[in-house]
Amino acid sequence: MREAGRINAQALAAVRDAIRPGVTTGALDKIAEDIIRKLGGKPAFLGYPGPTPYPATINACINEEMVHGIPADRKLKEGDLVSIDCGTVFQGFVADSAFSLGVGAVNGEVQKLLDVTEEALRLGIQQMRSGHRVGDVSAAIQRHVEEHGYHVPREYTGHGVGRQMHEGPQVPNYGIPGRGMVLRPGLTIALEPMVLVGTPHTRVLGDRWTVASADGSLTAHFEHTVAVTDGEPLILTLP
Repeated sequence: MREAGRINAQALAAVRDAIRPGVTTGALDKIAEDIIRKLGGKPAFLGYPGPTPYPATINACINEEMVHGIPADRKLKEGDLVSIDCGTVFQGFVADSAFSLGVGAVNGEVQKLLDVTEEALRLGIQQMRSGHRVGDVSAAIQRHVEEHGYHVPREYTGHGVGRQMHEGPQVPNYGIPGRGMVLRPGLTIALEPMVLVGTPHTRVLGDRWTVASADGSLTAHFEHTVAVTDGEPLILTLP
C-alpha cells in the first residue's frame, strides 16, 4: 500500500502542476493514467462498477461538483475550484487520495473553503490513533467544518481501503466522539472530508456519476489513505 500510495501521489502531483486556465479535465486524466501505468500500477477507478462502468482514471469536479465528476473536454477557467480524486492499484493493493485547488487567481471565498477543508482532513487524521473510535475521527471533521459555517454531506463518506477500493468501515464526515468501531493498528482508511458552502444536500447529475451540491454552491474535497499504527497515524499517499 505504501507503493500504491507513492504512485498515486506522483500522479496527483503531476496533475496539480498541469492545472491552469484553458487545460481540459480530459488532458489531466491522461496525465494521471500515463504516470500510474509507467510506474507499474493500474488505475483503480477505471472500469469501477456503478450506473455504468466508470470511464476514466481520475474524478474531476469543478465548483459545485463534489465527487465522481467524469473528465472530458471541459476547459478550466480562471477562478474555478477544481477537485481531483485518484486511485491506484499496485500488486493487488489500493491507495486513494484527492485534493482541491483554485485555478489561477481565486477569490477569498474559494481560498477559505480550500483552507477549511484541508484543515478538516488534518484534524481527522490526528484522531486516527489506536484505541480511538471512528466517531472521534468523524466528529473532529464535522466540528471544524461547521464552526466555519460550512456543511458536510450525509450520503458520501470515507471508507476502509486495502485489497478493494471500498472496504469497511465507513467513516462519515459527521459523528459523535466515543462511538463506532475501535481503531486498531493495521487498519487503513481513505479519509476524505467533502465540504459544501450552502447546504449538506447533494444531487446526481445526468451522467449518473457526478455528485454536486443541491443548491449550486461551491464544494471542496481532500483525501489521504491513512494507516493506524502503534503511534502516529501513517499517511500512505504522500509523495
